[in-house]
Amino acid sequence: MMKQRSFCTSLWQCYFEYSTPKILVIRSFKVGTLNRFTQALVIAYIIGYVCVLKKGYQDTDTVLSSVTTKVKGIALTNTSDLGLRIWDVADYVIPPQVSPKRIKYEEENSFFVLTNLIITLNQTQSRCPESNSTGFYCTSDRDCRVGLRDTRGNGVQTGKCVNYSADVKTCEVWAWCPLEMDAEPPVPPMLGDAENFTVLIKNSIRYPKFNFNKRNILPHVNTSYLEHCVFNRITDPDCPIFRLKDMVTEAEEDFQTMAVHGGVMGVQISWECNLDMPSSWCVPKYTFRRLDNKDPVNNVAPGYNFRFAKYYKNGDNQETRTLIKGFGIRFDVMVFGQAGKFNIVPTLVNIGAGLALLGLVTVVCDWIVLTCMTKKNLYMEQKYSYVDDFQLLSSETP
Repeated sequence: MMKQRSFCTSLWQCYFEYSTPKILVIRSFKVGTLNRFTQALVIAYIIGYVCVLKKGYQDTDTVLSSVTTKVKGIALTNTSDLGLRIWDVADYVIPPQVSPKRIKYEEENSFFVLTNLIITLNQTQSRCPESNSTGFYCTSDRDCRVGLRDTRGNGVQTGKCVNYSADVKTCEVWAWCPLEMDAEPPVPPMLGDAENFTVLIKNSIRYPKFNFNKRNILPHVNTSYLEHCVFNRITDPDCPIFRLKDMVTEAEEDFQTMAVHGGVMGVQISWECNLDMPSSWCVPKYTFRRLDNKDPVNNVAPGYNFRFAKYYKNGDNQETRTLIKGFGIRFDVMVFGQAGKFNIVPTLVNIGAGLALLGLVTVVCDWIVLTCMTKKNLYMEQKYSYVDDFQLLSSETP
């Protein structure tokens, strides 16, 4: 019963306790050095990291962007199938950039340049032996199924087993014949001259929060300059016209090697703008890197390619086509950026956070003084004092 009453009394006294800060000045070289050093660290963090490096006094906004491209260049090829031929932008940029349906064929902010080809001429819809690479071998008609469609095949089976070569038989198919030859792309690439092609990249950006607009064709760039400039980090860093070989080289790749099987390149445009400074300081920075995986060990299905065809009718009014397996480099233009401008709200928030951190300095120093110092017991006695009104009242009672 007595223990229960004592517990209730202690609980009652704790409920009505009040703690007030007590200033204890410790004149000690060790404690003073610790205090000032910790304060210096906090102030250096607030000024150096929060204010200077991260610009904590600014409000920020992310970039909105649009990109258009225009490729130019001429290539010359001389092959047994096509003979001597000139290739211009309408031939090697797939699909044509002027097409209103471009986005249906390729990603937005991207363009594709043809660098190598496997061409199958004069295909017509007729019957021919299935390719031996599909695995549809046969010894008689019973091994073939009429109407069979297989994703590995090139057409619809007719149910007949025919000679593919003198030693091999395959199932006959109704397809575009003759079938495409399963072969490696030519080395060196047919359109190796594409390394000298140029592309004009027009990039417009906007920071809506600050009503700020700009484009990568800077105010001092005029028409006469654009007619002859090519991007160079030293001599022409503001030129928006890039040579394809230069972009691939900056990504530490060889254009002629990459052009054989194709690949994917990333053109990264960074807009990091401090709008407290003059707008002329807000300029784009360009970097280039290869995006597709180039693994020398696992080189299955390397590069980038697709098929397309050109259709026409011969003298007998029969529809024919030229099938092209095109290899090339796709350039993805990616725009990143952030703008900052002074705003009183983040400034006050970061000042408040800094003051709170300075308040933690006292807590850290108190903990070290009261737990780690040799005179911790003395400091403990001086720091904490107790005034008990309950005992005073009981002593004053007669």
